[in-house]
Amino acid sequence: MTSIAMIEAAAERLKGHARKTPLLSSPFLDDIAGRRILVKPECLQHTGSFKFRGAWSALSALDEAARKKGVIAYSSGNHAQGIAHAASLHGAPSVIVMPADAPKLKIDNTRALGAEVVLYDRASEDRDAIGQSLATERDLTLIKPFDEPLVIAGQGTVGLEIASQAAEQGVTEGEVLVNCGGGGLTSGIALALESRAPQMQVRPCEPHGFDDVTRSLASGQIERNTQTAGSICDAILTPEPGQITFPILKRLCGAGLVVSEDEALHATALAFSRLKIVLEPGGAVSLAAALFHGDKLNSETVVVVATGGNVDPAMFTEALQRFT
Repeated sequence: MTSIAMIEAAAERLKGHARKTPLLSSPFLDDIAGRRILVKPECLQHTGSFKFRGAWSALSALDEAARKKGVIAYSSGNHAQGIAHAASLHGAPSVIVMPADAPKLKIDNTRALGAEVVLYDRASEDRDAIGQSLATERDLTLIKPFDEPLVIAGQGTVGLEIASQAAEQGVTEGEVLVNCGGGGLTSGIALALESRAPQMQVRPCEPHGFDDVTRSLASGQIERNTQTAGSICDAILTPEPGQITFPILKRLCGAGLVVSEDEALHATALAFSRLKIVLEPGGAVSLAAALFHGDKLNSETVVVVATGGNVDPAMFTEALQRFT
């Protein structure tokens, strides 16, 4: 299981390789939210999302023989790009299993970063089964997108940075809103904050119709989504929380927050106009929760993790045309 020691070790391996993203603020966003908002833009991370952290953490911990044989991952795009880039930097081959309905930008970028892309139908095929089969056939090391201790440790470095950066601004307590798919980033941040800033509580954020983590936290057991595709928030769509991540989420996180697609698009537009950053809808769900669901928040200061910026131009244009 992932521990604070593993997260600290991942932070050491990431030094000189991952970017330390800042904490941004805007009085305009504070006015909309009715509280202080600090935004950590992981869209500025290598490959456009936090996923590079977990990818580098896992790749850098492999022995040389395993790296030479290659790695395989499955992802809707951001984990794919993170693994492809980290593998390329390590001189390792990579195979990425991606849903055919993933944004074209993410598929193209993954190929451009040197990976072999295998497409599948998200609605009718099982990516886990495809990944496991290819891993066995080609003797590849499978690096799961969230239910993998080394990946969780890498994502947890976001929490280490939040704790130190928030403290520099006089913030030692509050809520940390995190876009949540399978829970790798959310659980990693929660573990880091448990050690470094125990008065800061993580709140998972999800889109309507894909709120498996929110429902699982409410019921106390893993709940599965009835559908696995069909949202513009593709970056954070998973069938259910992970077997490794859910116990961490259950122990450390507050109640989940759920937003609409329109709210995510609105947050995307506001992030651009007020913070000058580019977010994909799935990367803006946490900001939407902070801006439009303040009645469900309990603290005067909220930290928002803006997780990714790999948005198709058409989707980004729609957000700007509708909400600016």
